Amino acid sequence: METVLAFLCGILMAASVYLMLSRNLIKFLFGMIVSTSAVNLLVFNSGGLTRSNAPFLTLEGTPAYSSMANSVPQALILTAIVISFALLACALVLAYRAYQELGTVNTHEMRLAEPESVKAHAVTAFESKVTR
Repeated sequence: METVLAFLCGILMAASVYLMLSRNLIKFLFGMIVSTSAVNLLVFNSGGLTRSNAPFLTLEGTPAYSSMANSVPQALILTAIVISFALLACALVLAYRAYQELGTVNTHEMRLAEPESVKAHAVTAFESKVTR
């Protein structure tokens, strides 16, 4: 089962890279969602999969079963899900605001929509860093 989930993580990561390389800002955000899901699944898979053995300890502090799932990756995944949801909410608000201001979600068209003064300042800042 771990092998199947490892291949699924690879497929999800490949799909997320494909989406993130798109010129569309919304596709990039969906790629970010898929990427976080792939990483969460990978961390969950690394904790070990057991069907019937929960990660409990007895009163003496010894494990109840000889083979049990590790609870630390599960706790990390819960935290990561909350953080990725907050990041997604913030990114969607920023993308919506950029769409309102520029009228497009295509990143190349967003670059063309910048005022000339901003473009000139970015070019001179880049040239000054290169010449150092």
